[in-house]
Amino acid sequence: MVYLNDTTTIRSELEDYIKQHNLNITQFSKLAGLNPGTMSAILNGNRVMAVNQLDRITATLTLPDGYFYEQYIEEYLNEASPNWRRIRPFLYRCSELGKLECIRQVLELLMDNLLYSPLLFETAEVFFQEGKKKAAILLFECVAANERSQYSERLAFCQYRLFTLKLGDDQEQNLLVAHQFEPYVDRLDETDQLDALKDLVNTYRSLRQWDKVKELAQQMGHKARIQYKLEQRQTRKSSSETKKASKPLFVYIAYSSLLQAAVCDARKDYKQALRFTYDYADLSWVKETDSESVHWKGLFEHWAQVNTYVNKLMMGDISILPKYVEYIEGKKEIFAELLNIVEAANLYNMDVDHILDQFSDAIMSYEQQPSSGDVYTRQVIPEQATRFWYELAKYYLRNGHFSSGFRYLFKAMEKSSEINNKTVIINCVGLYERFKNFAVDEIQHQYQFYIKKVWAENEKSDPIVSNY
Repeated sequence: MVYLNDTTTIRSELEDYIKQHNLNITQFSKLAGLNPGTMSAILNGNRVMAVNQLDRITATLTLPDGYFYEQYIEEYLNEASPNWRRIRPFLYRCSELGKLECIRQVLELLMDNLLYSPLLFETAEVFFQEGKKKAAILLFECVAANERSQYSERLAFCQYRLFTLKLGDDQEQNLLVAHQFEPYVDRLDETDQLDALKDLVNTYRSLRQWDKVKELAQQMGHKARIQYKLEQRQTRKSSSETKKASKPLFVYIAYSSLLQAAVCDARKDYKQALRFTYDYADLSWVKETDSESVHWKGLFEHWAQVNTYVNKLMMGDISILPKYVEYIEGKKEIFAELLNIVEAANLYNMDVDHILDQFSDAIMSYEQQPSSGDVYTRQVIPEQATRFWYELAKYYLRNGHFSSGFRYLFKAMEKSSEINNKTVIINCVGLYERFKNFAVDEIQHQYQFYIKKVWAENEKSDPIVSNY
């Protein structure tokens, strides 16, 4: 394999290869799939090679993809006025190969020139839509750093994208990311504000930051009502020309009530939760009749029915349980509903073994959480999962099913460790201490394994841990 040194150029490497293999320009051009005239111009320094030509040459030299990229930046892109027609495809190729350091080097060349900001922003959006998260983050950060006005709408949108891209499994890190983005929400386009508030409030919901959930849910509902009224007054033509939110406007209004009901549920104010539930249950005021609107109306009708059962159940009306179970039978997604049933069983000392047996297949399927999706799927569902496994462990241990109870306890510890949910971790430790006298030797060894794993995850920066 050929290795570049400080004095070697791409052209000299190419010339050496042609000589070593006794090739002429025409023969090499044929191997590389390039025009001989183009190849001659590149070798003579009369033409700047494009990245796709460089890739063909690299492949012909049997070198790894992107082998010459660092050198390409120095020799062809490091100009007083960098050529965007060469830079754009180079950034695309770097994103495909995961050459993030090369992207950083190119961005440094462009940092002081504001003319490139809109071009980089457009490219960042493409990367975002294509799921090239790490590359998109670098470009959005560059554009944000170059914005001169702190109240720029483009700056706010970059921060919105960075917020969604940086959300991960660590709840403490997610809280920091949410705090960093929140001041930019009001600087977004009014339509984008609704989706930003929805994503932000779902993040705070996953963190059980109920004061924030209530505050932002109210903001979202207020803004959506204003936009909905304005939309109803517009003509069909002007409405079609207006930027649209990702969902019908009434969805944000109804979702605001649903979120405020969730806040009341968390605070065990089930009567008030029912009032909010009745709010989003009644969507008779919605005028839209298109298929998407009908779909969302159906979803809110379903959620309202389920949550009405849940609130009555949590208020102690155990007689509602058979209706609740009957209603969720045959439904595809019932994870939250099963969590409600187990929580109620622990709260009111109910026997729900027959229900857990009935939905055992669903419970097994939920052991594999979705790894992608919107903010709700990526943040709220994993938080609910940790509570579900904990509540299930508590239920089985309380009823003397120790094998199942400890199994789900360890699952709760593992999942809560993955998302750094310290509240559930502490609850798991307390639950184990309460029932540890029923743990056989194997269970005790497993517990020590998990508790050390949790401790190690929480103390990664401690040098003692690495030698433990």
